[in-house]
Amino acid sequence: MPLSGDTRLFAVIGDPIGQVRSPGALTRRLAARGENAVVVPLHVRPRDLDVALAGLAAIGNLGGILVTVPHKAAALAHCAGLSARARFVGAVNAMRRSEDGWYGDNADGWGYAEGLATHGFVIEGRSALLVGCGGAGSAVALELLERGAAELALHDVDARRRDDLARRLAARFPGRVRIGGRDPSGFDLVANVTPMGMRCDDPLPVDVDRLRQEQFVACAITRPEASATVVEARRRGCRTMTGADMFDGQAGFLADFLLSGQRNIPPGMAAFEESSPS
Repeated sequence: MPLSGDTRLFAVIGDPIGQVRSPGALTRRLAARGENAVVVPLHVRPRDLDVALAGLAAIGNLGGILVTVPHKAAALAHCAGLSARARFVGAVNAMRRSEDGWYGDNADGWGYAEGLATHGFVIEGRSALLVGCGGAGSAVALELLERGAAELALHDVDARRRDDLARRLAARFPGRVRIGGRDPSGFDLVANVTPMGMRCDDPLPVDVDRLRQEQFVACAITRPEASATVVEARRRGCRTMTGADMFDGQAGFLADFLLSGQRNIPPGMAAFEESSPS
């Protein structure tokens, strides 16, 4: 669909920004729905976030904003309304314009779980080690437990952040959450939800020498498409999921969220929903 004065704009903000898939993938998805809309990438550094979001709010034909690293937690404060899951995890990855301002939600956990499902991995009754307890990691942790994971071990280089998430999850899912480490031994699922692997000199998030071929390894990184963690897991015979699979798992949800005046309630998440902002 050709660009025109009627084209509706959506933005994706992050630092860095080159790794995002949403500009092309979501623009094509919106066009397939007959929408005259385009998703544009905006490189916004943390020190400029407040100014950037204030400016974007003043653009009348900007319908929403997708949020990626490192802004997911900070963007929460700019929302006039939040889904309960975004409030629980303390981060948003999508913001839609409402009458009162931005309404925020978080589809990271949904996308991660849907990506696992496309590869045939069943979460219910399985054990998982999750590395990364930031905004995306918190959302993934919540979704894994909502979908019936029997045990979830958490690891993060920031012990305070890890412990805070463990405490909040344990209150909702007693007996199913504990502290983990870099050793992936014995877990059915090993989930990397950190940026470790975006740069070639990054350390690996887990001790890959302890991986076994019966384990499933999933990584949230979209560039490179096969992160070092995924490459090492495949070398050891593990089934894997990439960050591209995670994004594809939530792409439909994000398109619905940005376009709709009504919030979308994925199956299993209804208990986390609140009333719409007034």
